[in-house]
Amino acid sequence: MAQPAKGSATEGPCLTQQGDQVSLGKPVDLLDPVHPVSVHPVDEKLPAKRLVPAALQHIAAMYAGVVTPPLIIGQACGLDTAGMTRLIAASLLIAGLATILQTIGLTKFAGNRLPFVNAASSAGIAPMLAIAETSAPGHQLPAIYGAVMVAGVFCLAVGPFFGKLLRFFPPLVTGVVITLIGVTLMPVPVAWAQGGNKEAADFGAMKYLALAAFTLGVILIIQRFGKGFVKQVALLLGMLIGTLAAIPFGMADFSGLRDAPVAALPTPFAFGAPEFQPAAILSLCIVMLVLMTESSAGMLALGKICERDCDGRTITRGLRTDGIATLIGPVFGGFPTSAFAQNVGVVTLTRVRSRYVVAVAGGALLFLGVFPVLGAVVSMVPMPVLGGAGIVLFGSIAVSGIRTLSEAGLDDSSNIILVAVALGAGIIPLAAPTFYADFPAWAQTVLGSGISAGALVAVLLNLFFHHLGTRDRRTPAAAVALKSS
Repeated sequence: MAQPAKGSATEGPCLTQQGDQVSLGKPVDLLDPVHPVSVHPVDEKLPAKRLVPAALQHIAAMYAGVVTPPLIIGQACGLDTAGMTRLIAASLLIAGLATILQTIGLTKFAGNRLPFVNAASSAGIAPMLAIAETSAPGHQLPAIYGAVMVAGVFCLAVGPFFGKLLRFFPPLVTGVVITLIGVTLMPVPVAWAQGGNKEAADFGAMKYLALAAFTLGVILIIQRFGKGFVKQVALLLGMLIGTLAAIPFGMADFSGLRDAPVAALPTPFAFGAPEFQPAAILSLCIVMLVLMTESSAGMLALGKICERDCDGRTITRGLRTDGIATLIGPVFGGFPTSAFAQNVGVVTLTRVRSRYVVAVAGGALLFLGVFPVLGAVVSMVPMPVLGGAGIVLFGSIAVSGIRTLSEAGLDDSSNIILVAVALGAGIIPLAAPTFYADFPAWAQTVLGSGISAGALVAVLLNLFFHHLGTRDRRTPAAAVALKSS
Protein backbone atom coordinates (compact mmCIF):
# COMPACT_ATOMS: atom_id res chain seq x y z
CA MET A 1 0.00 0.00 0.00
CA ALA A 2 1.30 3.47 -0.76
CA GLN A 3 0.45 7.07 -0.14
CA PRO A 4 -1.91 8.31 -2.86
CA ALA A 5 -0.23 10.02 -5.74
CA LYS A 6 -1.54 13.48 -6.45
CA GLY A 7 -3.13 14.18 -9.78
CA SER A 8 -6.24 13.79 -11.82
CA ALA A 9 -5.71 10.11 -12.43
CA THR A 10 -6.29 9.30 -8.80
CA GLU A 11 -9.05 11.80 -8.16
CA GLY A 12 -12.57 10.51 -7.74
CA PRO A 13 -15.66 10.79 -5.63
CA CYS A 14 -14.32 8.55 -2.90
CA LEU A 15 -11.44 6.18 -2.23
CA THR A 16 -11.00 2.85 -0.53
CA GLN A 17 -9.08 3.95 2.51
CA GLN A 18 -7.48 2.43 5.58
CA GLY A 19 -6.02 4.99 7.91
CA ASP A 20 -4.07 7.44 5.81
CA GLN A 21 -3.51 5.03 2.92
CA VAL A 22 -5.56 4.31 -0.16
CA SER A 23 -5.77 1.29 -2.41
CA LEU A 24 -4.86 2.51 -5.87
CA GLY A 25 -2.52 -0.25 -6.92
CA LYS A 26 1.21 -0.09 -7.50
CA PRO A 27 2.93 3.09 -6.21
CA VAL A 28 4.24 5.25 -9.04
CA ASP A 29 5.49 8.74 -9.74
CA LEU A 30 3.23 10.90 -11.88
CA LEU A 31 6.27 12.44 -13.56
CA ASP A 32 7.93 9.10 -14.28
CA PRO A 33 7.95 8.77 -18.12
CA VAL A 34 8.64 5.04 -17.95
CA HIS A 35 5.94 3.87 -15.53
CA PRO A 36 2.48 5.32 -16.24
CA VAL A 37 0.29 6.20 -13.28
CA SER A 38 -1.82 3.37 -11.84
CA VAL A 39 -5.47 4.18 -12.52
CA HIS A 40 -8.31 3.00 -10.33
CA PRO A 41 -10.60 0.55 -12.23
CA VAL A 42 -13.46 3.07 -11.96
CA ASP A 43 -11.42 5.69 -13.82
CA GLU A 44 -9.95 3.29 -16.38
CA LYS A 45 -10.48 4.17 -20.03
CA LEU A 46 -10.84 0.89 -21.88
CA PRO A 47 -9.95 0.30 -25.54
CA ALA A 48 -12.88 0.30 -27.94
CA LYS A 49 -12.86 -3.49 -28.41
CA ARG A 50 -13.62 -3.89 -24.70
CA LEU A 51 -15.56 -0.68 -24.10
CA VAL A 52 -18.26 -1.09 -26.76
CA PRO A 53 -19.38 -4.65 -25.87
CA ALA A 54 -19.40 -3.75 -22.16
CA ALA A 55 -21.55 -0.67 -22.88
CA LEU A 56 -23.95 -2.77 -24.98
CA GLN A 57 -24.47 -5.10 -22.04
CA HIS A 58 -25.58 -2.17 -19.89
CA ILE A 59 -27.98 -0.97 -22.60
CA ALA A 60 -29.42 -4.46 -22.99
CA ALA A 61 -29.93 -4.76 -19.24
CA MET A 62 -31.77 -1.46 -18.89
CA TYR A 63 -33.53 -0.84 -22.22
CA ALA A 64 -36.75 -2.67 -21.38
CA GLY A 65 -36.92 -0.88 -18.03
CA VAL A 66 -36.40 2.54 -19.63
CA VAL A 67 -39.24 2.17 -22.14
CA THR A 68 -41.68 0.53 -19.69
CA PRO A 69 -42.86 3.74 -17.89
CA PRO A 70 -43.67 5.65 -21.10
CA LEU A 71 -45.42 2.60 -22.57
CA ILE A 72 -47.66 2.17 -19.53
CA ILE A 73 -48.34 5.86 -18.83
CA GLY A 74 -48.82 6.70 -22.49
CA GLN A 75 -51.46 4.01 -22.94
CA ALA A 76 -53.22 5.00 -19.72
CA CYS A 77 -53.43 8.58 -21.00
CA GLY A 78 -54.80 7.47 -24.37
CA LEU A 79 -51.87 8.63 -26.51
CA ASP A 80 -51.78 7.70 -30.19
CA THR A 81 -48.75 6.14 -31.89
CA ALA A 82 -47.09 9.52 -32.50
CA GLY A 83 -47.53 10.48 -28.84
CA MET A 84 -46.15 7.15 -27.66
CA THR A 85 -43.15 7.58 -29.92
CA ARG A 86 -42.41 11.03 -28.47
CA LEU A 87 -42.79 9.72 -24.93
CA ILE A 88 -40.38 6.82 -25.48
CA ALA A 89 -37.84 9.06 -27.22
CA ALA A 90 -37.98 11.52 -24.30
CA SER A 91 -37.44 8.73 -21.78
CA LEU A 92 -34.35 7.52 -23.65
CA LEU A 93 -33.01 11.06 -24.03
CA ILE A 94 -33.34 11.93 -20.33
CA ALA A 95 -31.85 8.56 -19.32
CA GLY A 96 -28.84 9.24 -21.52
CA LEU A 97 -28.30 12.76 -20.19
CA ALA A 98 -28.73 11.68 -16.55
CA THR A 99 -26.34 8.73 -16.94
CA ILE A 100 -23.66 10.89 -18.56
CA LEU A 101 -24.03 13.52 -15.82
CA GLN A 102 -23.82 10.83 -13.13
CA THR A 103 -20.71 9.14 -14.49
CA ILE A 104 -18.72 12.14 -15.74
CA GLY A 105 -19.91 14.63 -13.11
CA LEU A 106 -20.36 18.38 -13.02
CA THR A 107 -17.55 19.89 -10.91
CA LYS A 108 -18.29 19.07 -7.26
CA PHE A 109 -22.00 19.77 -7.58
CA ALA A 110 -23.48 16.68 -9.27
CA GLY A 111 -22.49 13.20 -10.37
CA ASN A 112 -21.13 10.42 -8.17
CA ARG A 113 -18.55 9.44 -10.83
CA LEU A 114 -19.30 5.74 -10.49
CA PRO A 115 -20.51 3.28 -13.18
CA PHE A 116 -24.06 4.20 -12.21
CA VAL A 117 -27.06 4.24 -14.57
CA ASN A 118 -29.95 6.68 -14.10
CA ALA A 119 -33.28 6.42 -15.89
CA ALA A 120 -37.06 6.60 -15.41
CA SER A 121 -38.01 4.36 -12.50
CA SER A 122 -40.89 1.88 -12.46
CA ALA A 123 -41.58 2.91 -8.85
CA GLY A 124 -43.44 5.99 -10.04
CA ILE A 125 -45.75 4.15 -12.44
CA ALA A 126 -48.55 3.24 -10.03
CA PRO A 127 -48.86 6.72 -8.46
CA MET A 128 -48.80 8.30 -11.91
CA LEU A 129 -51.54 5.91 -13.05
CA ALA A 130 -53.59 7.01 -10.04
CA ILE A 131 -53.06 10.67 -11.02
CA ALA A 132 -54.13 9.87 -14.60
CA GLU A 133 -57.30 8.15 -13.39
CA THR A 134 -58.35 11.11 -11.21
CA SER A 135 -57.53 13.79 -13.81
CA ALA A 136 -59.79 15.01 -16.59
CA PRO A 137 -58.99 13.94 -20.18
CA GLY A 138 -56.33 16.19 -21.63
CA HIS A 139 -55.05 17.12 -18.16
CA GLN A 140 -53.54 13.76 -17.24
CA LEU A 141 -49.98 14.23 -18.43
CA PRO A 142 -49.84 17.93 -17.36
CA ALA A 143 -50.89 16.91 -13.84
CA ILE A 144 -48.31 14.12 -13.79
CA TYR A 145 -45.53 16.37 -15.07
CA GLY A 146 -46.33 19.13 -12.58
CA ALA A 147 -46.06 16.64 -9.71
CA VAL A 148 -42.84 15.17 -11.13
CA MET A 149 -41.20 18.59 -11.39
CA VAL A 150 -42.02 19.42 -7.77
CA ALA A 151 -40.68 15.99 -6.77
CA GLY A 152 -37.43 16.93 -8.53
CA VAL A 153 -37.20 20.17 -6.55
CA PHE A 154 -37.97 18.19 -3.40
CA CYS A 155 -35.09 15.81 -4.18
CA LEU A 156 -32.68 18.71 -4.71
CA ALA A 157 -33.75 20.30 -1.43
CA VAL A 158 -33.68 17.14 0.68
CA GLY A 159 -30.68 15.45 -0.97
CA PRO A 160 -27.94 17.17 1.10
CA PHE A 161 -29.65 16.07 4.33
CA PHE A 162 -30.90 12.70 3.17
CA GLY A 163 -28.18 10.77 4.95
CA LYS A 164 -29.84 11.71 8.24
CA LEU A 165 -33.23 10.48 6.96
CA LEU A 166 -32.00 7.05 5.85
CA ARG A 167 -32.70 5.62 9.28
CA PHE A 168 -36.43 6.14 8.63
CA PHE A 169 -36.13 4.01 5.47
CA PRO A 170 -34.43 0.79 6.61
CA PRO A 171 -34.69 -2.45 4.58
CA LEU A 172 -37.91 -3.14 6.48
CA VAL A 173 -39.57 -0.14 4.79
CA THR A 174 -37.86 -0.23 1.41
CA GLY A 175 -38.50 -3.97 1.12
CA VAL A 176 -42.23 -3.41 1.56
CA VAL A 177 -42.24 -0.64 -1.04
CA ILE A 178 -40.23 -2.55 -3.64
CA THR A 179 -42.42 -5.63 -3.17
CA LEU A 180 -45.55 -3.51 -3.64
CA ILE A 181 -44.11 -1.98 -6.81
CA GLY A 182 -43.94 -5.42 -8.39
CA VAL A 183 -47.26 -6.66 -7.01
CA THR A 184 -49.37 -3.58 -7.79
CA LEU A 185 -48.04 -3.37 -11.34
CA MET A 186 -48.83 -7.00 -12.17
CA PRO A 187 -52.34 -6.20 -13.54
CA VAL A 188 -50.63 -4.17 -16.29
CA PRO A 189 -48.83 -7.05 -18.06
CA VAL A 190 -51.85 -9.27 -17.44
CA ALA A 191 -54.02 -6.79 -19.37
CA TRP A 192 -51.34 -6.60 -22.09
CA ALA A 193 -51.35 -10.40 -22.37
CA GLN A 194 -55.11 -10.23 -23.03
CA GLY A 195 -54.68 -7.79 -25.89
CA GLY A 196 -54.25 -4.45 -24.11
CA ASN A 197 -57.55 -2.84 -25.05
CA LYS A 198 -60.22 -3.76 -22.48
CA GLU A 199 -62.93 -2.23 -24.67
CA ALA A 200 -62.14 -4.48 -27.64
CA ALA A 201 -64.53 -7.32 -28.45
CA ASP A 202 -61.69 -9.84 -28.60
CA PHE A 203 -60.05 -8.76 -25.33
CA GLY A 204 -58.77 -11.90 -23.63
CA ALA A 205 -58.93 -14.03 -26.80
CA MET A 206 -56.85 -17.21 -26.82
CA LYS A 207 -54.64 -15.94 -29.64
CA TYR A 208 -53.41 -13.13 -27.40
CA LEU A 209 -52.88 -15.42 -24.42
CA ALA A 210 -51.03 -17.93 -26.60
CA LEU A 211 -48.66 -15.24 -27.92
CA ALA A 212 -47.98 -13.97 -24.39
CA ALA A 213 -47.33 -17.52 -23.17
CA PHE A 214 -45.02 -18.16 -26.14
CA THR A 215 -43.02 -15.01 -25.38
CA LEU A 216 -42.74 -15.95 -21.72
CA GLY A 217 -41.65 -19.47 -22.69
CA VAL A 218 -38.94 -18.12 -25.00
CA ILE A 219 -37.58 -15.90 -22.22
CA LEU A 220 -37.50 -18.84 -19.80
CA ILE A 221 -35.72 -21.09 -22.32
CA ILE A 222 -33.09 -18.44 -23.07
CA GLN A 223 -32.61 -17.83 -19.36
CA ARG A 224 -32.20 -21.57 -18.75
CA PHE A 225 -29.90 -22.49 -21.62
CA GLY A 226 -28.35 -19.16 -22.66
CA LYS A 227 -24.80 -18.25 -21.77
CA GLY A 228 -23.10 -14.93 -21.01
CA PHE A 229 -24.42 -11.99 -23.00
CA VAL A 230 -27.29 -14.00 -24.54
CA LYS A 231 -28.60 -14.82 -21.07
CA GLN A 232 -28.37 -11.16 -20.00
CA VAL A 233 -30.53 -10.01 -22.92
CA ALA A 234 -33.13 -12.78 -22.53
CA LEU A 235 -35.93 -10.21 -22.07
CA LEU A 236 -35.12 -8.34 -25.29
CA LEU A 237 -34.59 -11.52 -27.30
CA GLY A 238 -37.91 -12.87 -26.04
CA MET A 239 -39.69 -9.69 -27.15
CA LEU A 240 -37.98 -9.81 -30.56
CA ILE A 241 -38.83 -13.47 -31.18
CA GLY A 242 -42.38 -12.96 -29.90
CA THR A 243 -42.87 -10.02 -32.28
CA LEU A 244 -41.54 -12.02 -35.24
CA ALA A 245 -43.90 -14.88 -34.33
CA ALA A 246 -46.86 -12.46 -34.30
CA ILE A 247 -46.29 -11.23 -37.88
CA PRO A 248 -47.66 -14.31 -39.77
CA PHE A 249 -50.86 -14.14 -37.70
CA GLY A 250 -51.43 -10.45 -38.40
CA MET A 251 -50.90 -9.50 -34.76
CA ALA A 252 -48.01 -7.06 -35.37
CA ASP A 253 -48.73 -3.66 -36.89
CA PHE A 254 -45.78 -1.58 -38.10
CA SER A 255 -47.76 1.00 -40.04
CA GLY A 256 -46.88 3.67 -37.47
CA LEU A 257 -43.27 3.60 -38.61
CA ARG A 258 -44.24 5.43 -41.80
CA ASP A 259 -45.25 8.56 -39.89
CA ALA A 260 -42.43 8.58 -37.33
CA PRO A 261 -39.68 11.16 -37.99
CA VAL A 262 -36.23 9.65 -38.40
CA ALA A 263 -34.53 12.29 -36.26
CA ALA A 264 -35.98 15.02 -34.06
CA LEU A 265 -35.30 16.66 -30.72
CA PRO A 266 -38.12 16.42 -28.16
CA THR A 267 -40.34 19.51 -28.10
CA PRO A 268 -40.59 21.26 -24.71
CA PHE A 269 -44.01 20.80 -23.09
CA ALA A 270 -45.32 18.91 -26.12
CA PHE A 271 -48.08 17.43 -23.94
CA GLY A 272 -49.15 20.71 -22.36
CA ALA A 273 -47.97 23.04 -19.63
CA PRO A 274 -47.54 21.36 -16.21
CA GLU A 275 -50.38 21.54 -13.72
CA PHE A 276 -49.74 21.46 -9.99
CA GLN A 277 -52.25 19.44 -7.96
CA PRO A 278 -51.45 19.16 -4.22
CA ALA A 279 -52.50 15.52 -3.84
CA ALA A 280 -50.53 14.43 -6.91
CA ILE A 281 -47.49 16.33 -5.66
CA LEU A 282 -47.68 14.68 -2.22
CA SER A 283 -47.96 11.24 -3.80
CA LEU A 284 -44.88 11.67 -5.99
CA CYS A 285 -42.82 13.30 -3.23
CA ILE A 286 -43.40 10.15 -1.17
CA VAL A 287 -42.27 8.07 -4.14
CA MET A 288 -39.23 10.35 -4.52
CA LEU A 289 -38.17 9.52 -0.97
CA VAL A 290 -38.30 5.84 -1.87
CA LEU A 291 -36.31 6.48 -5.06
CA MET A 292 -33.70 8.42 -3.11
CA THR A 293 -33.40 5.51 -0.69
CA GLU A 294 -32.93 3.10 -3.61
CA SER A 295 -30.32 5.36 -5.21
CA SER A 296 -28.42 5.74 -1.94
CA ALA A 297 -28.45 1.97 -1.38
CA GLY A 298 -27.31 1.43 -4.97
CA MET A 299 -24.42 3.87 -4.59
CA LEU A 300 -23.29 2.24 -1.35
CA ALA A 301 -23.46 -1.21 -2.93
CA LEU A 302 -21.69 -0.10 -6.10
CA GLY A 303 -19.00 1.63 -4.07
CA LYS A 304 -18.24 -1.68 -2.35
CA ILE A 305 -18.25 -3.58 -5.65
CA CYS A 306 -15.87 -1.03 -7.18
CA GLU A 307 -13.75 -0.79 -4.00
CA ARG A 308 -14.55 2.90 -3.68
CA ASP A 309 -16.46 3.34 -0.46
CA CYS A 310 -18.87 6.24 -0.79
CA ASP A 311 -19.17 9.06 1.71
CA GLY A 312 -22.03 11.49 2.29
CA ARG A 313 -20.75 13.97 -0.30
CA THR A 314 -20.74 11.31 -3.01
CA ILE A 315 -24.31 10.29 -2.21
CA THR A 316 -25.37 13.95 -2.17
CA ARG A 317 -23.89 14.51 -5.64
CA GLY A 318 -25.61 11.37 -6.90
CA LEU A 319 -28.99 12.43 -5.49
CA ARG A 320 -28.57 15.88 -7.03
CA THR A 321 -28.29 14.15 -10.39
CA ASP A 322 -31.58 12.36 -9.68
CA GLY A 323 -33.18 15.68 -8.73
CA ILE A 324 -31.90 17.53 -11.80
CA ALA A 325 -33.08 14.80 -14.18
CA THR A 326 -36.46 14.54 -12.44
CA LEU A 327 -36.94 18.33 -12.56
CA ILE A 328 -35.87 18.82 -16.19
CA GLY A 329 -37.27 15.55 -17.55
CA PRO A 330 -40.95 16.63 -17.64
CA VAL A 331 -40.02 19.59 -19.84
CA PHE A 332 -39.35 17.09 -22.64
CA GLY A 333 -41.65 14.27 -21.51
CA GLY A 334 -39.58 12.40 -18.91
CA PHE A 335 -40.59 10.84 -15.59
CA PRO A 336 -39.05 10.45 -12.09
CA THR A 337 -35.43 9.35 -12.45
CA SER A 338 -33.46 7.05 -10.19
CA ALA A 339 -30.87 4.27 -10.13
CA PHE A 340 -31.21 1.09 -12.16
CA ALA A 341 -30.38 -1.86 -9.92
CA GLN A 342 -30.05 -4.24 -12.87
CA ASN A 343 -26.99 -2.32 -14.04
CA VAL A 344 -25.37 -2.73 -10.64
CA GLY A 345 -25.85 -6.43 -11.31
CA VAL A 346 -24.09 -6.08 -14.67
CA VAL A 347 -21.05 -4.53 -12.96
CA THR A 348 -21.06 -7.35 -10.42
CA LEU A 349 -21.23 -10.07 -13.08
CA THR A 350 -18.75 -8.61 -15.58
CA ARG A 351 -16.34 -7.00 -13.08
CA VAL A 352 -15.93 -4.16 -15.60
CA ARG A 353 -15.96 -1.18 -13.24
CA SER A 354 -15.04 1.67 -15.58
CA ARG A 355 -17.44 4.61 -15.34
CA TYR A 356 -16.58 5.50 -18.92
CA VAL A 357 -18.23 2.27 -20.10
CA VAL A 358 -21.51 3.42 -18.54
CA ALA A 359 -20.96 6.94 -19.90
CA VAL A 360 -20.77 5.47 -23.42
CA ALA A 361 -23.98 3.54 -22.69
CA GLY A 362 -25.55 6.87 -21.69
CA GLY A 363 -24.36 8.38 -24.96
CA ALA A 364 -26.00 5.54 -26.86
CA LEU A 365 -29.30 6.15 -25.03
CA LEU A 366 -29.01 9.84 -25.90
CA PHE A 367 -28.49 8.87 -29.55
CA LEU A 368 -31.57 6.63 -29.47
CA GLY A 369 -33.57 9.48 -27.94
CA VAL A 370 -32.95 11.87 -30.83
CA PHE A 371 -34.08 9.28 -33.38
CA PRO A 372 -37.80 8.83 -32.67
CA VAL A 373 -38.10 6.16 -35.35
CA LEU A 374 -36.26 3.82 -32.99
CA GLY A 375 -38.78 4.58 -30.27
CA ALA A 376 -41.55 3.87 -32.78
CA VAL A 377 -40.12 0.39 -33.32
CA VAL A 378 -40.50 -0.31 -29.61
CA SER A 379 -44.07 1.04 -29.55
CA MET A 380 -44.96 -1.39 -32.35
CA VAL A 381 -44.26 -4.46 -30.20
CA PRO A 382 -47.62 -6.32 -29.83
CA MET A 383 -49.33 -5.98 -26.48
CA PRO A 384 -49.35 -9.73 -25.74
CA VAL A 385 -45.59 -9.85 -26.31
CA LEU A 386 -45.14 -7.02 -23.83
CA GLY A 387 -47.46 -8.89 -21.48
CA GLY A 388 -45.33 -12.03 -21.50
CA ALA A 389 -42.15 -10.02 -20.91
CA GLY A 390 -43.84 -7.77 -18.33
CA ILE A 391 -44.70 -10.70 -16.09
CA VAL A 392 -40.98 -11.43 -15.80
CA LEU A 393 -40.03 -7.76 -15.42
CA PHE A 394 -42.52 -6.81 -12.70
CA GLY A 395 -42.29 -10.17 -11.01
CA SER A 396 -38.53 -9.69 -10.65
CA ILE A 397 -39.17 -6.34 -8.95
CA ALA A 398 -41.34 -8.07 -6.35
CA VAL A 399 -38.61 -10.67 -5.84
CA SER A 400 -36.11 -7.88 -5.19
CA GLY A 401 -38.39 -6.56 -2.48
CA ILE A 402 -38.76 -9.99 -0.91
CA ARG A 403 -34.99 -10.37 -0.93
CA THR A 404 -34.65 -7.04 0.85
CA LEU A 405 -37.24 -8.08 3.44
CA SER A 406 -35.31 -11.30 4.09
CA GLU A 407 -32.53 -9.13 5.55
CA ALA A 408 -34.85 -7.02 7.69
CA GLY A 409 -35.15 -9.06 10.89
CA LEU A 410 -38.48 -10.79 10.29
CA ASP A 411 -37.95 -13.07 13.29
CA ASP A 412 -39.23 -10.18 15.42
CA SER A 413 -43.03 -10.09 15.88
CA SER A 414 -43.19 -6.29 15.60
CA ASN A 415 -41.49 -6.41 12.23
CA ILE A 416 -43.83 -9.13 11.03
CA ILE A 417 -46.86 -7.03 12.02
CA LEU A 418 -45.35 -3.96 10.36
CA VAL A 419 -44.78 -5.76 7.05
CA ALA A 420 -48.19 -7.48 7.20
CA VAL A 421 -50.17 -4.26 7.76
CA ALA A 422 -48.13 -2.24 5.23
CA LEU A 423 -48.51 -4.91 2.54
CA GLY A 424 -52.21 -5.17 3.32
CA ALA A 425 -52.65 -1.40 2.97
CA GLY A 426 -50.78 -1.51 -0.33
CA ILE A 427 -52.82 -4.37 -1.75
CA ILE A 428 -56.23 -2.83 -0.89
CA PRO A 429 -56.41 -0.72 -4.12
CA LEU A 430 -55.50 -3.84 -6.10
CA ALA A 431 -58.01 -6.16 -4.39
CA ALA A 432 -60.82 -3.58 -4.16
CA PRO A 433 -60.35 -0.78 -6.75
CA THR A 434 -63.45 1.10 -5.50
CA PHE A 435 -62.50 0.94 -1.81
CA TYR A 436 -61.61 4.66 -1.68
CA ALA A 437 -64.36 5.81 -4.06
CA ASP A 438 -66.09 7.93 -1.39
CA PHE A 439 -62.88 9.51 -0.10
CA PRO A 440 -61.86 13.08 -1.07
CA ALA A 441 -59.99 13.40 -4.36
CA TRP A 442 -56.64 14.10 -2.65
CA ALA A 443 -57.02 10.96 -0.51
CA GLN A 444 -57.90 8.88 -3.56
CA THR A 445 -54.71 10.00 -5.29
CA VAL A 446 -52.50 9.18 -2.31
CA LEU A 447 -54.22 6.03 -1.04
CA GLY A 448 -55.36 4.81 -4.45
CA SER A 449 -51.76 3.96 -5.25
CA GLY A 450 -50.77 0.84 -3.39
CA ILE A 451 -47.16 1.97 -3.38
CA SER A 452 -47.88 5.34 -1.75
CA ALA A 453 -50.32 3.84 0.76
CA GLY A 454 -47.96 1.00 1.67
CA ALA A 455 -44.99 3.34 1.98
CA LEU A 456 -46.90 5.72 4.28
CA VAL A 457 -48.04 2.88 6.54
CA ALA A 458 -44.59 1.31 6.61
CA VAL A 459 -42.87 4.57 7.55
CA LEU A 460 -45.42 5.40 10.25
CA LEU A 461 -45.32 1.91 11.77
CA ASN A 462 -41.52 1.93 11.66
CA LEU A 463 -41.60 5.16 13.66
CA PHE A 464 -44.16 3.69 16.07
CA PHE A 465 -42.36 0.40 16.69
CA HIS A 466 -38.71 1.38 16.40
CA HIS A 467 -38.26 5.09 17.11
CA LEU A 468 -40.84 6.44 19.56
CA GLY A 469 -39.62 5.68 23.09
CA THR A 470 -37.98 2.37 22.16
CA ARG A 471 -34.30 3.21 22.52
CA ASP A 472 -33.92 1.23 25.75
CA ARG A 473 -35.89 -1.83 24.77
CA ARG A 474 -34.81 -2.75 21.26
CA THR A 475 -34.46 -6.42 20.52
CA PRO A 476 -31.61 -7.71 18.30
CA ALA A 477 -34.11 -8.26 15.48
CA ALA A 478 -35.35 -4.69 15.81
CA ALA A 479 -31.78 -3.48 15.59
CA VAL A 480 -31.44 -5.36 12.30
CA ALA A 481 -34.63 -3.70 11.06
CA LEU A 482 -33.19 -0.29 11.85
CA LYS A 483 -29.99 -0.91 9.94
CA SER A 484 -29.76 1.65 7.15
CA SER A 485 -30.18 0.58 3.56
